[in-house]
Amino acid sequence: MPVHNAEIAAAFDHLADLLEIEGANPFRIRAYRRAARTIEDLPRSVADMLAQGEDLSELPGIGADLAGKIAELVDTGHLAALEEEKGRMPPGLVELTNVPGIGPKRAWALFSKLKIRSIADLGKAAAAGKLRGIAGFGAKSEARLLDELKHRRQVQHRFRLDVAEDFAEPLLAHLKRAKGVTQAAVAGSFRRRKETVGDLDILVAARADTDVMQKFTSYDEVDEVVARGETRATVVLRSELQVDLRVVPQESYGAALHYFTGSKAHNIAIRKLGLKRGLKINEYGVFRGTKRVAGSTEASVYEQVGLPYIAPELREDRGEIAEAAAGRLPRLIELDDIRGDLHAHTRESDGKSTLREMAEAAKALGYEYLAITDHSRHATIARGLDARRLARQIKAIDKLNSQIEGIQILKSTEVDILADGTLDLPDSILAELDLVVCAIHYKFNLTEREQTERVIRAMDNRHFNIFAHPTGRLIEERPAYPIDLEKILKAAKERGCCMEVNAHPTRLDIDDHYCRLAKEMGVRIAIGTDAHSTDGLRFMKYGIGQARRGWLERKDVLNTRPWGELQKLIARP
Repeated sequence: MPVHNAEIAAAFDHLADLLEIEGANPFRIRAYRRAARTIEDLPRSVADMLAQGEDLSELPGIGADLAGKIAELVDTGHLAALEEEKGRMPPGLVELTNVPGIGPKRAWALFSKLKIRSIADLGKAAAAGKLRGIAGFGAKSEARLLDELKHRRQVQHRFRLDVAEDFAEPLLAHLKRAKGVTQAAVAGSFRRRKETVGDLDILVAARADTDVMQKFTSYDEVDEVVARGETRATVVLRSELQVDLRVVPQESYGAALHYFTGSKAHNIAIRKLGLKRGLKINEYGVFRGTKRVAGSTEASVYEQVGLPYIAPELREDRGEIAEAAAGRLPRLIELDDIRGDLHAHTRESDGKSTLREMAEAAKALGYEYLAITDHSRHATIARGLDARRLARQIKAIDKLNSQIEGIQILKSTEVDILADGTLDLPDSILAELDLVVCAIHYKFNLTEREQTERVIRAMDNRHFNIFAHPTGRLIEERPAYPIDLEKILKAAKERGCCMEVNAHPTRLDIDDHYCRLAKEMGVRIAIGTDAHSTDGLRFMKYGIGQARRGWLERKDVLNTRPWGELQKLIARP
């Protein structure tokens, strides 16, 4: 069975976690984490690269030793170094470190002093008040921990969109090669581009002589066949992702695609419209009595209820049906509308690629401009730039712009918003930049009022242009910090500031709800990938998906415009 990049990255991350708990050399730990990020960001399969004889040690952050370990994982599916570390400590300790406030040292202290081996043990100890005095815990931190554990119990395990995509795309390609298949698509929340998915729904149109069911259940990645019939089957992949397959005749494909794409609320509303017209709408088609009147395409389903086609991203029963009936559906932004990326990092801070490499990669994507937004000095863990280093980078960008044709590199920074609302770099250096991206990277534990006031004070700085990843959340890892985004949007509108949709699939921040609210309030959006490598520039598609879910059009997004026009839009009054 092929080993996926995500599995290799997960193995290196797991090994780094264990080494960190053990107190190993921090340089060794960072090397594994850096390698994991490199592999995770690769657009190609590492297994394919090895099969083609490529030297993995030439990848950023991958030396001969790590290249050997990658080859070991690809060849055997196992990593001896990881198995050795796993044998040294209770398996639940790594899970403990994923709880906010429990780092490796605390996890080890909790195990050593209280024999806490799992999150369940941790919850019991916290509820009994046993953590106080251990590894710096007090009554308040114990209470916060109990709240966090409650939140974790309420969240069903889901897969980030990009992770699900890594498994969906090769499986879909595999099924399309089956005999008799005429059309195939992934439906469900995946097609609606929700930021996480619980499972995958695959729909196939095929002739009666198809072998697609056999192709599906015998797929290399299948760990368990849960159910199999003539037209439907359910499997669980090695990744623990459940996949449901439905096979329909071509004449039902559009109706089935509409039905299985959802959302449930949208489908119910469409069926009610059908009933008013004497129609029955289900996954088999649109029927008047026993006669099928439509169903081969989704557009034909909508046409039967007097509506234009509604894009999957809008199908949440949040007003899209009424807007469609009134002819007011938005012309949603497309990936091809993007003219540049406004959030990218280089090796000067915590990126993996050089300035020139990032520029050439952006140019290859057809971009007209790329903003280099390396971190500011407060982000020491990210090797943030102080004013002196940023001044050097400005000169380097000017030099590169004089040498490279077809793209303009914008001088920028991702400057920290400090706890008091000031920016982490002096106005004198910010004034030399083309635009300023501002973000919160610490002090997440302020109250909603304090955090909101902090950002609004920062917006009072006339150099503030874009508020990056405004809620600070990491999908499936870290909840948003408390902040009143409606007040932030109002302040942004008053001051001429813009909000970011961070396209990195771990963030997708702001979410679709606030995209739509920003549009309604007249606040423009910048979509930035937060790329830390050349491959990361390809994350733009996830930001586009989020923007489409938020009803955004080309006119609502800053970086659909040429630089000269964009420059005027971000100019502060």
